[in-house]
Amino acid sequence: MEAEVVPGDLERKEKALSDADSRPVVSAVGICKRFSNVVANDEVDFEIYSGEVHALLGENGSGKSTLCKILTGLYRPDAGTLFVDGRPVAFRSPRAAYEAGIFLVQQNFSLVGRLTVAENIVLGLDRRGWWVGQAKLNKEIRAVAQQHELEVEPERYIWQLSVGERQRVEILKALYRGARVLILDEPTTVLTPQECEQLFSSLRQLASAGAAIIFISHKLREVVSVADQVTVLRQGVVVASRVDARDGRLSAERLAQLMLGGEVVPRTSDDEIRSSSGVAVLVVDGVTSLNEYGREVIRAISLTVRSGEILGVVGVAGNGQRELAEVITGLRARRSGSVRIGERELANGNPADAIAAGTAYVPEDRFGIGLVPDLPISDNLVLKVHSSAKFSRLGLLRSDVVASWTEQCIKDFAIKGAPDSLARQLSGGNAQRVLLARELSSVPRVLVAAAPTRGLDVAATESVRRLLIQARSTGVAVLLISEDLDEVLELADRVAVMFRGGIVGTVERADAERNRIGVMMAGVTDGEDSVAL
Repeated sequence: MEAEVVPGDLERKEKALSDADSRPVVSAVGICKRFSNVVANDEVDFEIYSGEVHALLGENGSGKSTLCKILTGLYRPDAGTLFVDGRPVAFRSPRAAYEAGIFLVQQNFSLVGRLTVAENIVLGLDRRGWWVGQAKLNKEIRAVAQQHELEVEPERYIWQLSVGERQRVEILKALYRGARVLILDEPTTVLTPQECEQLFSSLRQLASAGAAIIFISHKLREVVSVADQVTVLRQGVVVASRVDARDGRLSAERLAQLMLGGEVVPRTSDDEIRSSSGVAVLVVDGVTSLNEYGREVIRAISLTVRSGEILGVVGVAGNGQRELAEVITGLRARRSGSVRIGERELANGNPADAIAAGTAYVPEDRFGIGLVPDLPISDNLVLKVHSSAKFSRLGLLRSDVVASWTEQCIKDFAIKGAPDSLARQLSGGNAQRVLLARELSSVPRVLVAAAPTRGLDVAATESVRRLLIQARSTGVAVLLISEDLDEVLELADRVAVMFRGGIVGTVERADAERNRIGVMMAGVTDGEDSVAL
């Protein structure tokens, strides 16, 4: 194994018991990690035992990702010791962590689409000196899959699988290679509700078979439902260690308090969410569009969003949601159909015309498309209005007006940063507030928000959701495109479900039951509701 035994300092490991069954599988003692003048982990202690699902929580920047990278050999700690089965080790590479049985399953799967499930599972394994036929390999993998209740067909190609099935392949790949500790980073982000339940069932089965599972998620209700123990990090420090979540008394609200230091995150109420929508503002009629390869990715979509309404569009990632947002905002040409703002039909594939008609856009890629990372907050806030008479004179920006405007936006949208702070230096939540400040300050008629809270922590997520509700309350027609079903069910007045580029159904908020929506996300038509909105 490519891990060195660390001599001395064993007395710090007071909890390492002689009985192997009573020892943590993996533990970290006094872990410190610094990046320049930023302390990511400060004397962090963490341990996980066989047979438990242990949630690791914290806001963005709390240090949980750094700790996981240390556990998997991607980083080396500046101080502190890792123990595997009570034995001190120092991982010098991810391979050393693999050999110790510690595996990370990331949000972005590392699978090769044109290879089969079996080929992906053994890809990279050193099999020199022996040969296993395809039939025998498939049999081996099927046996491991059945043992752990992870239904996969070894002969199928990855490109043929759903997102949930691909995730099972990633987990199975780790188990086939001898995983004892699985670290799952935001594992439910792209899953349907049914796939989430299947994943949780698999995790419970794996734990009962002796695996140790570290579960990282911002979805606190999921944590409460699946975790046995919870550890919370705040600003690099452990503020709650091994909180027992098995008795049913631990709530999502309590976890939020631990993460935020006692501050209660105000939740949106039913009264705030309830809408009194008005006239149709955004009308999409029979729109079809092609992707870069000439394949149809938007299939005859028709929908309407009224003033003072949030229409939520949900679907598993990759079913045309991004392309729909691009068509509406003019970033992608449509092959047929029309897009109207009020009575005005938008020019095809013309973002400037969409903006002039009153369209605001919050893209899912906030740094790649929404903001210019190397420009300061002030410049990002005036990108859409810099040429107007208010902000420029004789082709030059009026610095006094820009400065006043920036200060007002920072105040109104609670942006934590100075006007000259570069966008790339901001946290995800603050970057998203800058983006929303720019778009909403233009007094739009339509706001297209694509995955507006993706990657944000609890406090930033709630802040962004309140801004969407405020926009709706002022009469803006909001099209909320999200893969987070809980978010859509919390905010939307109506819910439309996309599958393979089309709308398979629309449901009023009062009738938007999770299982029903989940079935539709899997492509099952919702009876009479499967009509144009």
